Amino acid sequence: MADYQFDVLIIGCGIAGLSAAAKLAEQGKQVGIVTREKDPKLSNTFWAQGGIIYPSETDKSLESDISKASCETSNQEAIDVLQRFGRQAVDDLLLDKAQTDFKRSEDGELLFTKEAAHTIDRILYKGDFTGKEIQISLLNYLKDNDKFPNVKFLQSHTAIDLITPQHQGVSIKQRYEENKIVGAYLLNQETNEVYKAISKITILATGGIGALYLHHSNSEGARGDGQAMAKRAGASIIDMEFIQFHPTTFYDSSSHRRFLVSEAVRGEGGVLINSKGERFMEKYHVDMELAPRDVVARAIVEETIETHHECVYLDISHKDAEWIKNRFPTIYSHCKSKGIDITKQPIPVVPAAHYTCGGVKVDMEGRTSLKNLYAVGEVSCTGLHGANRLASTSLLEGLTWGYLSADSISKNIDSIEHYSPFDIKNWRDGHENVDKALVHQDWMTLKQTMWNYVGLSRTSNRLKRAEAMFSELSDEINRFYKRCTLTDALIGLRNAVEVATLVQNSSSRNSESVGCFYRKD
Repeated sequence: MADYQFDVLIIGCGIAGLSAAAKLAEQGKQVGIVTREKDPKLSNTFWAQGGIIYPSETDKSLESDISKASCETSNQEAIDVLQRFGRQAVDDLLLDKAQTDFKRSEDGELLFTKEAAHTIDRILYKGDFTGKEIQISLLNYLKDNDKFPNVKFLQSHTAIDLITPQHQGVSIKQRYEENKIVGAYLLNQETNEVYKAISKITILATGGIGALYLHHSNSEGARGDGQAMAKRAGASIIDMEFIQFHPTTFYDSSSHRRFLVSEAVRGEGGVLINSKGERFMEKYHVDMELAPRDVVARAIVEETIETHHECVYLDISHKDAEWIKNRFPTIYSHCKSKGIDITKQPIPVVPAAHYTCGGVKVDMEGRTSLKNLYAVGEVSCTGLHGANRLASTSLLEGLTWGYLSADSISKNIDSIEHYSPFDIKNWRDGHENVDKALVHQDWMTLKQTMWNYVGLSRTSNRLKRAEAMFSELSDEINRFYKRCTLTDALIGLRNAVEVATLVQNSSSRNSESVGCFYRKD
């Protein structure tokens, strides 16, 4: 078995991981960046449509906007950190170094927009593909080999487990050592070899858990890998019941990842109808289609259950055709590519899991409860979002905590020694081939269980049913996980059922409907 050795190993390749990598690389540290994708630009950041908040000293309402969106459950300390350091991170990494091409006026001034629940225009953007622009600009900055020969991208590599001497040491005496992270086991998907990557510091930047749901707006890699690895290693995980859903995404039976259909369509007069052609929102809220996001999303799910149909429909076709094309060009183009002319037909829509507010508990510099382990971005929980997230805070949170974690790491990393790879066990792989049909079926069972029982509306009975199903799934998956040769899909499935159980347990413990968490009973 060949080994890697880095000063800092970063697992994940979105805005949080890349911002940490950039700061550390500038300081001359040996940085390894792990992504399970062949193309490192594919991450949740890449798919972000909206924008990134650009805090200012004169903006006195950002704090109250974040707190109000969270139903007054946000961590005040995290809000203060975002307001204090967010602008510096944007200026330094995105504007000055990566030269991210945000929308500007003709005279070169940055332009700002406003999204739901924001009281002022404070969001930097680039069309409806801001995340893509940020992701590519950061990658271009880091991939300058002349500037950063000390950065290595490990593409098509899947992190299997974090390494702790207590769990993976070769000697019984290592059990008495302080529980700390010394790297991770990595699967090279192309060679099927498992490597030990030894590092002084490890950063989790793996994103959220949206892909555990039947319908989601995330990349398929958002399956809880980081949360599961951290839990197995002994880190604290909190707030896992708080999953934010977007009410209207395009329903396409060939995919679980959903294209967002803007709330502006409803704002401009679009109406929701069920499979029988009946307008239904009046049954759920006096504001009908303009009700709060969580209310609309739950109503849609209830209608699909009641009508035994996969989706509902959003109809804007009563408006002038040319007006629709000019007002919603991206949505019109996407729907047309899927065979739907929205000037003549209603759009099939479903809610989708959108953002994970909880995660690995961290402090204001990204440190977890385990020594030498940091977590940044959506995999972590700073408490910034509390029970619900304000739009466009997530990209800034990832950038800011990636930035701050690098500063924290640089203060003491030179005093840390690499752990000897010879004192860590080699990975023992199974010998049976993975039955792809079983893995696929287990994935579908998990996604459907999460959607139906641990979704927008949760009850004691639904959660008990989910608990029983996850227990059975976990037993089966762990049995053939030990016997079979590893694959990325099998690693993801093992992690997914572990994290699904975390969400179910957190939901069962919390009887208070707050923010994006709703107990129907």
